[in-house]
This record gives sequence, structure tokens and C-alpha cells, in this order.
Amino acid sequence: MAEAAALPPVAADAPVSVANEPLFADLVTRSGALKAIVDGWIVSGEANAEGFLSGSAFTGFKRQAADLAARDLQGHLVLKERGTDNDLKCILRGISEDMPKKVAAVEAAPNAAERKAALEELAYLLNDNVEVITSPPRPAA
Repeated sequence: MAEAAALPPVAADAPVSVANEPLFADLVTRSGALKAIVDGWIVSGEANAEGFLSGSAFTGFKRQAADLAARDLQGHLVLKERGTDNDLKCILRGISEDMPKKVAAVEAAPNAAERKAALEELAYLLNDNVEVITSPPRPAA
């Protein structure tokens, strides 16, 4: 959170889209990379292998997902500090809260079918993280 507060203010005439700002571009990159990992697990069925949840691939992913959730919260705080009143601010907070829950659902899945469904939901959330940042701003309704 201190990192979010230390960022310099954005010029008043800055574009509405934040996709090219370093913090938000980093969120897109990290989310895309984690989604690719999850998509690979879905296709390969690797997540159903004995010891997968305690193995280095998943435990490393879990750390990266927690870090991404913290960074999403930083994005929320940056937008809040700017006084923006847009959906992205709220969505980033929601994603930061949902990410650990989706990872926990993968861990708690009692069988292959439910683990695949949990992975698909996690992939959807990671994709949503990319799309909400990169979508062009919409005019106020």
C-alpha cells in the first residue's frame, strides 16, 4: 500500500485509460502469464497428478497469484487516491479479493471435474483482470 501512495500524481490532462501506466501494464502482463499457466494445466490435466498441489509449480503459482492480488489492490488504491469514480477501481478491488478464493477453490476441489471447473473460473478471473484494464474507456452513461 505504501508503494501506491508513493506514486507521483498523474497530469490533469492524462488520458482516461490507465493501460499504459507501469503499474497497470504490469498487472496485465502478470495476469496474462498466470492465465497461460492455468490454461496449460486445464489442457494437460497436470492439476490432477498426485502431489500437484504441494509441488513447486502450484506453490509458486499460488505465491504469484497472491502477489498479483496485492498489486490489484494497489491499483485500486491508486485510482481511489486520484479520486476517480469509475468501475475499474471497484473491479480491481474485487479481483484482489477473489483471487485467493479462486486459488483456494482449486485446492479444495475433491475430484478432477471440480478441479477443472475451479481452474476454468480462475482462468476467467485472470482474463478479466487483463480485459478490464485494456478495454477502451467508455463514456459516462
